Amino acid sequence: MDEQNYRRGRGAQINSSNRFLKHRLDREIDSAVDDWEEKPIQTVYIEELAKSIVNKVDSPDLRLEYSMNPYSGCEHGCIYCYARNAHEYHGFSAGLDFESKILVKKNAPELLHDFLMKPSWECRPIMLSGNTDCYQPAEQTYRLTRQMLEICYQFRQPVGIITKNSFIVKDLDLLSKMASQRLVSVLFSVTTLDEKLRRFMEPRTTTASQKFNTMRELSKAGVRVGVMIGPVIPGLNDHELSSIIEAAKDHGASFTAYTFIRLNGVLPLIFHDWLFKNFPDRAEKVWHLIEESHGGKVNDSRFGVRMRGEGPIAAMVSEQFKKYGKKFAMNLEEWHPDSSQFKRPGSQLSLF
Repeated sequence: MDEQNYRRGRGAQINSSNRFLKHRLDREIDSAVDDWEEKPIQTVYIEELAKSIVNKVDSPDLRLEYSMNPYSGCEHGCIYCYARNAHEYHGFSAGLDFESKILVKKNAPELLHDFLMKPSWECRPIMLSGNTDCYQPAEQTYRLTRQMLEICYQFRQPVGIITKNSFIVKDLDLLSKMASQRLVSVLFSVTTLDEKLRRFMEPRTTTASQKFNTMRELSKAGVRVGVMIGPVIPGLNDHELSSIIEAAKDHGASFTAYTFIRLNGVLPLIFHDWLFKNFPDRAEKVWHLIEESHGGKVNDSRFGVRMRGEGPIAAMVSEQFKKYGKKFAMNLEEWHPDSSQFKRPGSQLSLF
């Protein structure tokens, strides 16, 4: 690794080209007549007024029908994140821009309120963080997720939450009330217990120990919590399935899930650059293991296969996940959120 030029605290080390833009500015050589100063990349919050907030999810691979995301881009900087590709639609790069230029949908609570007021809405659970993390650092400033949860509780609208951030504990008062009426379920994403690997792979997420402690707090307050191991990356974290599931169980988790790594869109370029810079001793092996699990490629777009992979390596991961899930008594409960309590407020006065 080039220690001098490595961007600490960032996942991606490059800004990949945006397929929708005709021109880009690049540094071709290190030495030139004029100095080219490399300034530290600062996170910028870009406030916007969105047109909609609740999205229909058409993928049969996901156990959700609708999702909502108050933020686009994510400061957590997870190198493998599929949401990176969506940042190109906003005119940014899926690389460093994705984790440093965060779009804040300031009117997300109002949009959600108006959506739930529509007579055509037949209550279905909605996922918070179907794309980017709703508890990423921007939430500490804007508290959009908090406002959206308050609206969901007012309407008795069930939600599912997936996060990598312990900041969710700040909403424990509201989550516990929702949980008492089966209106919320929380899934913590834990990719590794290796703190060194986490700092490189998802540099601005909460540590695994902090996630587990937060998981315990929510569980003690009556909130249903689980653990998502995703993605499983052969040669990097595939050996941690057992330890992650066991630790989650010890901290109150009752269910678990996993995904196998797939590198779609521009992710192969970003992930390949990161992998060979951070793990030159095993980068070739890891890359080939990913290819072996997707028919010779690093991505497979077929529903039913793309998030699980195929071949002997993916099959081994699947069997281990089932084995340890059974060993630690996970996924025993048949749990469903309660949509029957949904109600629209009698008054349509603004909440804001």
